[in-house]
Amino acid sequence: MAEPRLKSQRFREERQDVWLSLEKIVGKAERRGLASLTEDELMALPVQYRATLSALSVARATSLDAALIAFLETLSARAYFFVYGARNEPWREVAEFFATGWPSAVRAMWRETLVMALLMVLGAGVAAWLVGSDPDWFYGFVDPALASGRDPTASREALRATLYDGGEQGGLSAFAAFLFTHNAQVALMAFALGFAFGVPTVVLVLSNGAMLGAMLAVFFGQGLGFEFSGWLAIHGVTELGAVILAGAAGLRIGLAAAFPGDRARLDAAAEAGRLAGRMMIGVIVMLFFAGLLEGFGRQLIVDDWARWGVAGATLVVWALYFYGPRPASWRGR
Repeated sequence: MAEPRLKSQRFREERQDVWLSLEKIVGKAERRGLASLTEDELMALPVQYRATLSALSVARATSLDAALIAFLETLSARAYFFVYGARNEPWREVAEFFATGWPSAVRAMWRETLVMALLMVLGAGVAAWLVGSDPDWFYGFVDPALASGRDPTASREALRATLYDGGEQGGLSAFAAFLFTHNAQVALMAFALGFAFGVPTVVLVLSNGAMLGAMLAVFFGQGLGFEFSGWLAIHGVTELGAVILAGAAGLRIGLAAAFPGDRARLDAAAEAGRLAGRMMIGVIVMLFFAGLLEGFGRQLIVDDWARWGVAGATLVVWALYFYGPRPASWRGR
């Protein structure tokens, strides 16, 4: 009897690390759902499940102790549900993405997000200072077609008129569609260019900040800083937030490619890309709302304080959504 027990003990010692790891992953998934698992845990789940099934087959064939066989059978059955069990319906997948998937991706990239926000502020500050000292700098930061007459040569009356001209409803709809397309392209470029070690992404965010700073300098120079800031902020909180998050996603990929650690460069970039891709799906949603606010809300709401109120509300909503306290059932997701 000593020999079978010795074989069973040796068999357990050689493989129990895999079993215990699988039990930990399955237990976490049972308590909090599959969304609570990290990418490494999701990758390990099917591998460890197959290894456990193989061990169970050997244990049965060699008649190892019944307690070990029962443990492996139970563990395999529990893991089977998460490896091959029924998947959520599409609407549940969408709800889970917005409830946990997107916010968790944003929180995971808080460092990159902070860097992008600071770069945008830096670009705006430098450009505003340069334009304030020499208005000719304006044309180095802002395309005349984009400025549409809002440049250092415009009078105060002309600049003020651009802030309160509501236009026609049909025109607003086309304008919203155009701006959504434009802003989506900017965000996607900030993300897509991240593969080049993040350098083009940094340059793009700086240039966007510089364009913003140049425009601010023109309006502040005419005593319309408060009015222009409200005109811009009603959509800019969401739009610039989307660009910053897209830049953060691109920077994550760039840093992974530049500093892969002990992993292959391609593997490191691919791993970062999975998380960044999740972020970018949400960024497109933000850009959609930014397009609506820019094309409709900004033009239809002409009271300065109302504009600032909408901007403040959107800032609070996004901040709480991404970084606010999560319900207990969502923690760890």
